[in-house]
Amino acid sequence: MSDSLVDLAPHLCERLASALESGLLSAPYAPAALRSVLGNTERIDSAAQALADLDRLGISGPAAAMWLRTIAKAASRSPRPDLVWSGPEVPGLYARDTRRVYEELLGSARSSLWASTYVFFDGPRAFEVLARRMDAVPDLRVTLLLNIQRRRGDTTAAEHLVRRFADRFWTTDWPGSARPAVFYDPRALDLEAPGGVLHAKAVVADEEAVFVTSANLTEAALERNIELGLLVRDRALAASVVSYFQGLIDRGLLSPLPAR
Repeated sequence: MSDSLVDLAPHLCERLASALESGLLSAPYAPAALRSVLGNTERIDSAAQALADLDRLGISGPAAAMWLRTIAKAASRSPRPDLVWSGPEVPGLYARDTRRVYEELLGSARSSLWASTYVFFDGPRAFEVLARRMDAVPDLRVTLLLNIQRRRGDTTAAEHLVRRFADRFWTTDWPGSARPAVFYDPRALDLEAPGGVLHAKAVVADEEAVFVTSANLTEAALERNIELGLLVRDRALAASVVSYFQGLIDRGLLSPLPAR
């Protein structure tokens, strides 16, 4: 079926369905008649052709109206991602701000929150909103997935790098009294293996909202860099992301950060 009908804006879809249902619009579906209902919308000719095709299949005006409403209802149930940008604004393009989306999710989670980032700077500021939320909601379960980086040429034993990172994280970077569960990818520290890093940047709140972004938790990524992400409210997708992260933990591929 023609995309010209399927892609109609919801208010135009309802207007067309009402006109078909009431008989205000009927076969033959001339473009001029359709324009009187929809206004100067693009693809008037192709929409008229699509209605004519339905008529040739024996689908009357009222039946076409029911079909349009069914399509509109199905579309309304499909999650539509929000575009999320960092960097210079582009006039005429609607997109949400990366920092605001991060802070909205971290500051409103009710039961669970997963957050993964490759790098963060200024821990007290990066984690301030989340720490405050954990202190306010004692039952909130928070899991952080962080990368521990080995600098080029550094041959320090992996356990010493982990301990150094843990001491700094718990004493300096984490600003709250309630503590999250923190995991890291040990492959990044293995001198004998090909290596691999935890590079994913994502947030899952309440197994309902999923934010996947190119932005790390740094001032540059949240304010100045050109970064792109998508925010989707979809329970099935959220459950898949959480299941993947939990599977990595259960298989021992991500290791827990030691307590101080």
